Amino acid sequence: MGWWNPSSKPMKATTLQSMVIGRDMITNVFIPGLNNHDVQELWFQQDAATCHTARATIDLLKETFDDRLISRFGPVNWPPRSCDLTPLDYFLWGYVKSLVYADKPQTLDHLEDNIRRVIADIRPQMLEKVIEN
Repeated sequence: MGWWNPSSKPMKATTLQSMVIGRDMITNVFIPGLNNHDVQELWFQQDAATCHTARATIDLLKETFDDRLISRFGPVNWPPRSCDLTPLDYFLWGYVKSLVYADKPQTLDHLEDNIRRVIADIRPQMLEKVIEN
């Protein structure tokens, strides 16, 4: 059983539904969004959540990233408690959440605007310092 939240209301999804949604999202949104980048230079990292590690999902990501995939069941295993490789868990999500909810958004549009603004304001130098620490 997996959970997927495409809107403000969580949807319960079976593993099969999660796999189809995940594959569709990767195929139709994520990979086309990489067209402006040299994929041969990019690494993809995801956590070990069951819905992220379905065989079909891992196979699809391997097709795109080859041995540059950090994930459970991927060529490079996911390190669950590594501050060096998981700054998203140790810093970024808490930082983003604190700013996104600072003005207590009352609508989904307001929340989405806050998320876009906060993410756009993050500078590479900040993330480099997080990684250095």
